[in-house]
Amino acid sequence: MTSRVLPLSAEELLEAIAAEIMFCPRCRLSETRKKAVPGEGSAQSRIMLVGEGPGRNEDVEGRPFVGQAGKFLDALLTEAGLVRKEVFICNVVRCRPPENWEPLPDEIEACTPYLNRQIALIKPKMIVPLGKHSTAYMFSKAKLLFDNITKARGKFFKTKLWGMQITIFPTFHPAAALYNGEYKSQLVEDFRLLGKELVRIGFTKQ
Repeated sequence: MTSRVLPLSAEELLEAIAAEIMFCPRCRLSETRKKAVPGEGSAQSRIMLVGEGPGRNEDVEGRPFVGQAGKFLDALLTEAGLVRKEVFICNVVRCRPPENWEPLPDEIEACTPYLNRQIALIKPKMIVPLGKHSTAYMFSKAKLLFDNITKARGKFFKTKLWGMQITIFPTFHPAAALYNGEYKSQLVEDFRLLGKELVRIGFTKQ
């Protein structure tokens, strides 16, 4: 008599993807990283936040958004009526580009299959790309025209990805606010708008 194999839970499948990322050799960034950063959060989250790539602190800890930009992101989530554990946070590339350079196209191409699998598994209703690279990637998958992050930010784009209805809400990367006070106020504005939309569609309570 053969034993019955139970299907893996969403949490277990996310952990399996994370394990692959931790030892991934797909691009040159794997040669200089300290730790890969698979992403973290709820497998049942209806909201995913997608940054661009790990920084110095993330490279050391193996977790997304743990430096000053991460503290600001936590404050932004509060503005939207959210807490970190309720969402899933990851990046377009999972290893730190040297000296925090922008990720190169072939590095993004090598790494985004992990993002695609995480999106398909979590099935979010809302994706919040943080910064131009994550916005450009999500727009390319949705076949939306991307001009620049300044024009795209703060708007809701309803689209269909992996057979699912998903709303994309781009904004600036929180790290940009550390160098530009104008971006900081616009990020706060965007996350307050996001919070109002989440209340309107019943994701959160006022």
